[in-house]
Amino acid sequence: MAKKAKAKPSFKTTTGNGGEPHQIATDGDRLTTNQGVVVADDQNTLTVGARGPQLLEDHILREKITHFDHERIPERVVHARGYGAHGYFQCYKSAAKICKAGFLQDPSVKTPVFCRISTVAGSAGSRDTARDVRGFAVKFYTEEGNYDLVGNNIPVFFIQDAIKFPDLIHSVKPAPDRDFPQAQSAHDTFWDFVSLNSESMHMLMWVMSDRAIPRSLRMIEGFGVHTFRMIDKKGDSRFVKFHWRPKYGAFSQIWDEAVMVAGADPDFHRRDMWNAINAGDFPEWELSVQVFTQEEADQFDFDHLDPTKLIPEEIVPLTPIGKMVLDRNVDNFFAETEQVAFCPSHLVPGIDFSNDPLLQGRLFSYLDTQLSRLGSPNFHQIPINKPKCPFANFQRDGHMQMDVPAGRVANQPNSLDNGGPREDPKSGFHSFPAEESGAKVRLRPESFADHYTQARLFWKSMTEPEKRHIVGGFSFELGKCQETHVRTRMLGHLNNIDRELGTQVADCLGMQGMADDITPVVPVGDPEPSKPLSQYAVAPKSIAGKKVGLLTTNGVDAKLLDAIRKAVESEGAMMEVIAPKIGPMKSSDGQSLTPDHFLAGAPSPLFDAVIIAPAKSEVETLLSQAAAIDWIRTAFAHLKVIGFNEAAAPLFEKAAVKTDADDGMVDVSDGSLKAFVQQAKQHRVWDREPTVRSC
Repeated sequence: MAKKAKAKPSFKTTTGNGGEPHQIATDGDRLTTNQGVVVADDQNTLTVGARGPQLLEDHILREKITHFDHERIPERVVHARGYGAHGYFQCYKSAAKICKAGFLQDPSVKTPVFCRISTVAGSAGSRDTARDVRGFAVKFYTEEGNYDLVGNNIPVFFIQDAIKFPDLIHSVKPAPDRDFPQAQSAHDTFWDFVSLNSESMHMLMWVMSDRAIPRSLRMIEGFGVHTFRMIDKKGDSRFVKFHWRPKYGAFSQIWDEAVMVAGADPDFHRRDMWNAINAGDFPEWELSVQVFTQEEADQFDFDHLDPTKLIPEEIVPLTPIGKMVLDRNVDNFFAETEQVAFCPSHLVPGIDFSNDPLLQGRLFSYLDTQLSRLGSPNFHQIPINKPKCPFANFQRDGHMQMDVPAGRVANQPNSLDNGGPREDPKSGFHSFPAEESGAKVRLRPESFADHYTQARLFWKSMTEPEKRHIVGGFSFELGKCQETHVRTRMLGHLNNIDRELGTQVADCLGMQGMADDITPVVPVGDPEPSKPLSQYAVAPKSIAGKKVGLLTTNGVDAKLLDAIRKAVESEGAMMEVIAPKIGPMKSSDGQSLTPDHFLAGAPSPLFDAVIIAPAKSEVETLLSQAAAIDWIRTAFAHLKVIGFNEAAAPLFEKAAVKTDADDGMVDVSDGSLKAFVQQAKQHRVWDREPTVRSC
């Protein structure tokens, strides 16, 4: 019997810059490098053993990531939209028992820092309030050199190996044939990719939660994501995970609120950060670490080197080590925030890497990215990147060289420079001498195989409102996918995470019983909930750092205005006045008052709690404006605490919002703000939500 002819791949002929035709495969071809070498494994980096370090000889990884890093000039490929500020870090006490790093020894020393917080997927011109991961990067200008702690506001990531990072980002970026959608993941290419990579499930739970739509950059947590090492003066090593906890607590918007804010103020987070620092309300975070040994890690039912896993605080509690305060805005956005270069490979003695495969890839990728964006290996000479301690070596020349090195010697060792810089074995940087062995392989460790248990842990740890929002997040995003098979595949994954979750999302999509049957590689565990994973279960009862909006008119009650301002400011919050027009008006005692906003430009989603208190003689002015009625309706729909005076009653009647609807509706006509403040400290009126929205 004649053998069946092998199908030939289909090719399309195109013309390169040199005018010579070449072929691009369109379907049925084998995956190759840019040199035409067929790729045997595009999912795993070459390592020493399944859990060992990556090898520099991995030309496939280096080619793929190098090409990815150089795709955009000069905007960052990822984390393009960011905002930064200067400040300082101060340790609480010496951390010598676990780490010899100099900036962690003396509590009287304030180490200068620069912090940049960013979205990941969108361009530099995208909106602040997109549903996205937030980058959280801190550059410490220590006396031993610069140290960069580069992480996110979510403690885990989508993928386990850096070789897949270009594919992840390509999937979430605007489609190459149409260049949309911008700054969002609600489309087929993203959900097709993650539904084909079950390792993404834990991260997806976080991204579909409120964590991905923060209230303020001042109110997000930060995480180092990876496992790192800390080394003490004796040379002993311990593993650590880094955590940043905001002083004001972690708070978020709800989805339709974030959408409205994007339209009213796409720079909402930037403006909030700038204004807070200018007002002296300095953002502050506490830095903590989870410290554990290899012996302790061996007892975990997950692999601490897997970047899609976290360590529950019930297993390894947080150890606070210091605080960061941001107290100065930049002088020039481009020179500082745009040109700052963060690299995970920037370490100081006492801190070292682990074999986390995603971290290992980032060590190469970030430096390569800086060379592409900033155009020179001398990017460390740009003021925002320059160490504040002395530095000297024999590196010379290069594009954009700003220094003028003297002397005839540019090599070491030498005997001609009369005592130039030399190695210092005593105080210099030493890598931890971990023993590694194994065959050269492209292999994912078996200990990385559980892709669902920690996703279930996250779901089980949520409050009921948070669960509703996760269901809403998945429903909205999957509802935007045009390909049915992408949705059914994701529903299969959600059923593996939790049957309740999968069922509720399927109900919202009208796809009951249509989930694919996806068999996990390993049995899915049923972990106990971890309270710290919930924002609202641990949220402080406070309005500190938040903003109260007062919608009023000319002739506003002067005593009530003063009482509101005092009550709000005494709690560490801010009050802003919204009026029909931005021009000066007068309060009831004849004092001139300039509103902070005009009604059409300041919808209620811009505020954390609101008060509607017009003068009785001017209420008709608001009744005639649809924006005023919508102001009340949206505040109610977004679960905000709403204060009101007697004169506002017709506005609520027209908006079809009952002033006695729930405990979040507070009459402040008598000038007493105690009840209003107490209700506002709950952040939102969560019991109201089932009455105003479903999926």
